[in-house]
Amino acid sequence: MHPSETLTHKEPGTGLHPMRLVLILLIISIVMMFAAFTSGYIVRREEGNWLEYALPGSMLYTSIIIALSSATVQWAWVSARKDNVRQVQIALVLTMLLGVAFLYGQWQVWGELVQNKVFFGGTDSNPAGSFTYVLMGVHGFHLITGLIFLLIVLGKSFRYQVHSRQMLAISNCSIYWHFLGGLWLYLYLFLLLNH
Repeated sequence: MHPSETLTHKEPGTGLHPMRLVLILLIISIVMMFAAFTSGYIVRREEGNWLEYALPGSMLYTSIIIALSSATVQWAWVSARKDNVRQVQIALVLTMLLGVAFLYGQWQVWGELVQNKVFFGGTDSNPAGSFTYVLMGVHGFHLITGLIFLLIVLGKSFRYQVHSRQMLAISNCSIYWHFLGGLWLYLYLFLLLNH
């Protein structure tokens, strides 16, 4: 091959925008992490020294909140497809508020766990409780990254960079947010079924 041909020769691509590919790889790594956590939960439970406890009832409320936030982020995406930037902004702000409400609710759940003497780590801790703290905490961390992502897309919407001809940012954001909502519902059901 002649040197000038090497400069013009292109390797076949994946057909995905690089940012979408990064998002997919991120989601795969998070799925693998939580698969490891939930597998570890099941294995550790069989080893003994496992004290069951009642899950706080407020976990149901946080699950409803995150499901509602999926609806609002979808509203933002649909509004962007219709070039209704004002509705995109309203929907993204609502999604962020619901995300913050979810995190606050999870903090309250941790408070209920402490009141019920379910602690994380230490000599008097219950491994079942420790796993619950880890699952909720790591999910909460990822939800904070989702809130940052929402804030970035909201900023783009104020610069009119989110509309039917520029859907990548809001599409990636909504995919990630739906994933986080689905992940929490999986974790909640996992904890319910394994108690």
